[in-house]
Amino acid sequence: MHFVTGGAFNGKSRWVKEYYELNETPYLWISAYKGDSVPEHTDNWMDVMILEGLEKWVQEWSSQLDSHEIREKWRRLLCSWLKWEKEAGHRKLILIGTDLSKGIVPMRAEERKWRDITGWTYQDVAGMAEKVDLIWYGISQKIK
Repeated sequence: MHFVTGGAFNGKSRWVKEYYELNETPYLWISAYKGDSVPEHTDNWMDVMILEGLEKWVQEWSSQLDSHEIREKWRRLLCSWLKWEKEAGHRKLILIGTDLSKGIVPMRAEERKWRDITGWTYQDVAGMAEKVDLIWYGISQKIK
C-alpha cells in the first residue's frame, strides 16, 4: 500500500498518474471528490487501485459516528484492503488524502472533530503503508 498526502490542489493525483505510469497501466480510480462511496468490498477491483479523498469519507462519517467508531471502521477497511493487495504479489493499492493539519484550527466543534479524526486515520494509514509520499506544489518527498 502506498499513501500519498499533501496540500489541497498540490498535484497529488497528477504525481500518482506519472509515478505509476497510469497511461500505460489498467487501473480503477475511486474518488470521494467525484461522489464515489468508500469501497467496503474488493470485489471487481483491478490490479491497480487508487482510492482518492480519504478525508472526505472521514468527513461523511464524522456526523454519524464517534471518533473511536470511525477509526475502527478505517482500520477494518485497511486490513481488508491490505489482504486484497497481498493475495497476489502484483496488486497495488494507492491511497490519496489531503493534509488538513496545516493552517488555522477550525472554530466549529464538528470541523475540529473531522480534522482530528482525519489526522488519526492518516497515522493508521501511514503506519500500515509500505510507502508514504508527501506532495507539496507538485514535488514529492518520500517519508517512508
